Amino acid sequence: MVTGGARRIGRGIALALAGAGADVAITFRESQADAEATVRDLEALGNRAMALRCDVRSESSVKTAVAAAIERFGRLDVLVNNAAIFESARLDTMSVGEWDAIFETNARGPFLVAREALPALRATRGRIVNMGSLGGIQAWAGHAHYCASKAALHSLTRTMAKAFAPEVSVNCVAPGCIAMDAEPGPEADRFAARTPMRRNGTADDIAQAVLFFVTGPAFVTGQILAVDGGLGLA
Repeated sequence: MVTGGARRIGRGIALALAGAGADVAITFRESQADAEATVRDLEALGNRAMALRCDVRSESSVKTAVAAAIERFGRLDVLVNNAAIFESARLDTMSVGEWDAIFETNARGPFLVAREALPALRATRGRIVNMGSLGGIQAWAGHAHYCASKAALHSLTRTMAKAFAPEVSVNCVAPGCIAMDAEPGPEADRFAARTPMRRNGTADDIAQAVLFFVTGPAFVTGQILAVDGGLGLA
């Protein structure tokens, strides 16, 4: 199950999981057309797939989506908490509403989905992969609420790893600057120039890191893996 799997990095993760042989349920909130297209692409790889409308901020919506995925596939082996929002805002003029909106999705969402999925994951000795951010490791002045929400998710990952052991391993992938547009703008070029690998990341770079945590040793748990081309070293 990949939350926010209709577009961008979530779609790349879903396709990588399907390519590795998994049946995949993706969730979406508003991107129904994109979700339906992603399901068609997943099914074209020879796997079962489904798209579920889900607001990860809502306890009832999460319960319904997780139950539907388990009913369709009969089990749940992997949860990727990918759904998130990103925005810029000045900290000194930020509203409470702006702060809360980021935390509702980026921190509360993974908590709700993981809690609901846990019984099924324990039954299969499954894996959880949370999608953090380099922003949860470094301080970005123009994205304080986003950075704080991702730092909270990094801490939650470690806490989950202790609380859900020994049946479920829990890890986190923290992307750096990821190029999602065919023609990157000046800001993306600036980040690429600062990155030791001299390029921005791709959705596949992130997907391959997720696959490592999904298919690698279950003994690896509670880890935050920066996938940033060395940008965090700059």
